[in-house]
Amino acid sequence: MKKSLNISSLALMTVLVGVSLTGCGTAKPASNGNAATATPAATATATATATAVTTTATPEAKKLSGKIVVYSAGPADLATKIQKGFQAKTGVEVEMFQGTTGKILARMEAEKANPVVDVVVLASLPSAIGMTKSGLTLPYKEAKNADKLIPAYSDKDGNYFSYSLSALGIAYNTKTVTNPPKEWSDLTKPEWKDMVNIPDPAQSGSALDFMTGYTNKNGDAAWDLFGKVKANGAIIAGANQEAMDPVISGAKSIVMASVDYMTYASKAKGEPIDLIYPASGTVISPRPAMIMKTSKNVDSSKAFIEYLLSDEAQKMVTDAYLLSGRSDVQVQGRMSAKDIPTIQVDWNWMNDNQASVTQKFTQLFKK
Repeated sequence: MKKSLNISSLALMTVLVGVSLTGCGTAKPASNGNAATATPAATATATATATAVTTTATPEAKKLSGKIVVYSAGPADLATKIQKGFQAKTGVEVEMFQGTTGKILARMEAEKANPVVDVVVLASLPSAIGMTKSGLTLPYKEAKNADKLIPAYSDKDGNYFSYSLSALGIAYNTKTVTNPPKEWSDLTKPEWKDMVNIPDPAQSGSALDFMTGYTNKNGDAAWDLFGKVKANGAIIAGANQEAMDPVISGAKSIVMASVDYMTYASKAKGEPIDLIYPASGTVISPRPAMIMKTSKNVDSSKAFIEYLLSDEAQKMVTDAYLLSGRSDVQVQGRMSAKDIPTIQVDWNWMNDNQASVTQKFTQLFKK
């Protein structure tokens, strides 16, 4: 990789890498819990032991060979299922590194003189835009099912494909909250004093998308809201899971900008938690995948992208409580992306301003 990540991506990397990151709160190492130091080879050894490549490759897939290196943001379980599914379908080995968006960007920057990654999956669309602007991505406009993706979240020239999405909402404890807030501004009311957690945008790419998207749409009014929520006793509480756990236990009542798929996954496990999307709108956080221009196995990398967009992988996406990136995939019992009240944001503005928004937000809540 001859080119470095652009300035905004590096700025994001700086704010996301931070101290003791857990990213979106779901990403975790693929092997021994030390993702920041595990090498792709070590990760591959661990996963290869658990995931024998089957011999059920389709005739078309038999044209593919070798291996690809994939760096993927969480959820970890979904990334592993996709890894196994692609290997079983094609016979191509997937050497997987699972980490947060910040860790992935940091790893790529460290490897820029000798890039090894073929396909990158992030939890941040602005970062994908930055990588595209830096000329790091290989367009694949012809990818099967790319025409079914929601246009607002994927590149028309095929540089990145937002195969899944999450949306940010207001999560609440269903045992302690009988009349949940309906709007972001409700979180400034006295009944929620000292009862609101917020995921740290310096650790969570989805939280960062919300902060920058809401600021992009509302300008000074966004900072006025954030200031009033802070004055009402809200605190930054780590990444997504760390923000949610005290609400599940009842120690807190609300998570502002809670990532929906984690909330629904907890609800499905029987935890006393639910989520609403404010009618005034929220931010949808796409999860883009892209082929690196330096890929050493382009054919298999293209096949991996097509697998992400396939019916089989899309079922894995929705089973993980994420939103499908395809407009034609509907999920029973949950809102699809088109039905969620969404703020119209400028992703390029967010790419340019995410570092400054994070810094300002963090300073506000440290006062």
